[in-house]
Amino acid sequence: MKTLNIKTAFIAVTLAAASIVNPGCNSLTKTQKGAAIGAGAGGTVGAFIGKAAGNTALGAIIGGAVGGTAGAFIGRNMDRQAAEIKQTVPGATVVREGEGIIVKFDSGILFDVDKTALKPVAQTNLQNLAASLQKNPETNIMIIGHTDNTGSDSYNMDLSVRRAEAVKSYITNSGVSAARLSTTGKGESEPIGDNTTASGRAQNRRVEIVIVANDQLKQEAKQQSGR
Repeated sequence: MKTLNIKTAFIAVTLAAASIVNPGCNSLTKTQKGAAIGAGAGGTVGAFIGKAAGNTALGAIIGGAVGGTAGAFIGRNMDRQAAEIKQTVPGATVVREGEGIIVKFDSGILFDVDKTALKPVAQTNLQNLAASLQKNPETNIMIIGHTDNTGSDSYNMDLSVRRAEAVKSYITNSGVSAARLSTTGKGESEPIGDNTTASGRAQNRRVEIVIVANDQLKQEAKQQSGR
């Protein structure tokens, strides 16, 4: 059922973009596609899609999108930062989506099993990520903790929250303003892998860091684009 919901939500995003994008333009960049999706979706649709898909990270990006040429301006900024993070944070998976960035860490990179203390290699990764966040101050950051389905729902929710908070604390201590950071725990509610297999459970144990434009960058983008 979760897989079906995700597919349905992505179809909704695609249709929103298709309504304003020439269907013959198959060569669009991620930045251009993001601008189109932002213009077609907006905050309300973004929040709906994120909930329907069981994908809080995607919903945060779509929900905060401004779209149009301003969205393209933001997208170019995100392209540069995403490339930088890929180079400096080798333990992370970096995904550019619309007007934002999703930085994903498998929890095994960050934590020992059932623990919330960060491993030494995790600290290095997060220090490097914090350096990028400091160099790009016009962004807000959401940290989302996830678990597999081993254990009770309540325990997994609590563990996911504590892990997200541990990441926030370390990034804050590395010089990033706490005012830019928010956390949420989703427990086992947003799987990306099959919880009946060891490899699937490993995929589900993760922390996602979502980077989106703050109000200052959005205003700058609108001024630059004449909106």
